[in-house]
Amino acid sequence: MEFKTGNIRNVGVFGHSGSGKTTLVETMVFESKGSQRRGSITQQNTLSDYTNIEKEKEHSIFSTPLHAVWKSSKINIIDTPGYDDFIGEVLSTLKVIDTAIMTINAQNGIEVGTEIIWDYIQEYKKPTIFVINQMDKEKANFESTLEQLRERFGDKILPIQLPGNTGENFNQIVDALRLTTYEFSDEGGKPNKTEIPAELKNQIQDMHNALVEAAAENDEALMEKYFEEGNLSEEDLAYGLTLGLSQQSFFPVFICSAENNIGSGRIMGFINDICPSPEQAPNGNLEDGQEIDCNADDPTSIFIYKTLSEPSVGTVSYFKVYAGKIKAGDELVNAQSSEAERITSVFLCNGKERTAIKESMHAGDLGVLLKLKSTHTNDTLNIKGTDHKIEPINFPESKIRTAFKANDERELEKLIKVLHTIENEDPTIIVENNAELKQILLHGQGQQHLDLIKYRIHKVYDLEMHFERPSISYRETITSASETSYRHKKQSGGSGQFAEIHMKIEPISAGPINNKDFNVKDTIIEELPWGGNLELIWCIVGGSIDSKYTNAIKKGIIKRMEEGPLTGSCVQDVRVYIFDGKMHSVDSNDMAFMLASSYAFKEAFENAKSKILEPFYNLEVLCPPEVTGDIMADLQSRRAIIQGMDSEGAYQKIVAHVPQAEMYQYASTIRAISQGKAKFTRTLSHYALVPPNVQADLIGSYQQTLSQ
Repeated sequence: MEFKTGNIRNVGVFGHSGSGKTTLVETMVFESKGSQRRGSITQQNTLSDYTNIEKEKEHSIFSTPLHAVWKSSKINIIDTPGYDDFIGEVLSTLKVIDTAIMTINAQNGIEVGTEIIWDYIQEYKKPTIFVINQMDKEKANFESTLEQLRERFGDKILPIQLPGNTGENFNQIVDALRLTTYEFSDEGGKPNKTEIPAELKNQIQDMHNALVEAAAENDEALMEKYFEEGNLSEEDLAYGLTLGLSQQSFFPVFICSAENNIGSGRIMGFINDICPSPEQAPNGNLEDGQEIDCNADDPTSIFIYKTLSEPSVGTVSYFKVYAGKIKAGDELVNAQSSEAERITSVFLCNGKERTAIKESMHAGDLGVLLKLKSTHTNDTLNIKGTDHKIEPINFPESKIRTAFKANDERELEKLIKVLHTIENEDPTIIVENNAELKQILLHGQGQQHLDLIKYRIHKVYDLEMHFERPSISYRETITSASETSYRHKKQSGGSGQFAEIHMKIEPISAGPINNKDFNVKDTIIEELPWGGNLELIWCIVGGSIDSKYTNAIKKGIIKRMEEGPLTGSCVQDVRVYIFDGKMHSVDSNDMAFMLASSYAFKEAFENAKSKILEPFYNLEVLCPPEVTGDIMADLQSRRAIIQGMDSEGAYQKIVAHVPQAEMYQYASTIRAISQGKAKFTRTLSHYALVPPNVQADLIGSYQQTLSQ
């Protein structure tokens, strides 16, 4: 069946781990008769969470697209992971949906994962429905959860429903939009409609009036009609609510028990009736700042929001049609690589079940392609003659890194090739061959993220790898001034080599350039590849060294700075004055001055109270108040410098500067301390002097390495 753009709904289901996302999605598809049975996470037979590792862990790791037909609409539903280790899956979903469904655990209320995902939802400006799930649990508390939502989101929160009862006997939902009560049997499913309980009538009417006002205030004509008639027709109400939801002027709240199939059908009805279609949603953005209309009559442009590599299939590419139509047999051109891609088949997805379709897929729809040759995540495919480039997904920087090796060194090349394949699928993964550290590093979003990669390497590609503690990119600098001279002279028959240099070095932090003692002729500020600067101050008077050797002298100094004498680390933030020297009309050349400047710098550096610098992260931790003390104590044990604390919703936000050397396995530690309820982000901040005892240990370790 071919669905036009106006009859498509794209929703993503988000929430903290354990809020019941996968169970809700399973029930939604079942209610639409898109599956013959409702799968169970414990029985490992859900449509999503179908991979072996998801079954083993009993939680979502990958985003999984499904679809359901409800009345005249095709509803595309993407189930997403709750752990922010897999935030890339969340962001790729937010890129292509038009409405977010945020599940809240009725027992726990708003959790850290809710806060983190909400920030991204706001960044993407997505209309949002809140679903308070697990109303059948003993500790379910609707009033408390609703209050938390209002504290976090203010008067934009508008409950659509109230529970007739809660806990194990939960079987009634009183609906303020439909002004009716839904009563469910023990099997859930389709409810009976009954009268609103007398004790709730006034409250439900007030809620209904708030919804009508929310609908009217989004359109001037509706507002006038509301003032004149005191109400809105069902059609006008639906139109106004769609406008309000699209503009994020209100956030509706539903209740359900996904596990018992209570309330999911009503949510599906709301998605069909009220949620915006792709043509009602904001236009897509292009890289150049222009917009692209979601119009099936325009030239075809599709965006690849996710890719997977399956050994038995090849590349699996998940896409959204941003404009035009796509069908089997089309030929599209990759806007990034200019490579042509032949579309052999177009598939619909229900988890691992893929169904090839013959009909065209219209603008706004989601689908799957197989075996594209050179197309990856964030690529745009266009019909020939169109050069659109959809604005790419902005993935976050990594939070964790580890060094790794192949268990069998003979398979290292194959291992790296596979890791690059996974890196192409998941841009939140970075594989780095770090020449400075002499290690191959793997960067990811958390320990679970790295463990997943290791699991896939073993299970899918039959390769073994092990993680090792990554080395630290220390830096060396000086804290005082030093002056030296060096003569390089080499004679081996014929022309030789001669160069003499007089230099003074000092830390850049010593203050402005010394114009009093030196006749400064030129200043060269070199940004070093590893960070920091070299300031080369040319003070030669009278031509004792020709200025043509300036570049050779600079090269010699930088070459020596690549490997400092204390730990072999790079040197930074040094000012060098070249104030005298000698040259020979025949024997002086670039090589001679490179060598002379290199040795002179080494001598001066060793006499300038050299120190070791270590990298610091700017760390932000979001945690429940009850674990704040334990997290602070752990940070202090890591030599952290606390920058501040603040409240963020129901959570505490801790900001600290922490040495990179002390952050190893921090993701696992903070998860253990908080029982998974705390989250963190980190970015490289600055370099600072290491404490004397740490410097002594580092120098000792380096000397021991040299002696081996």
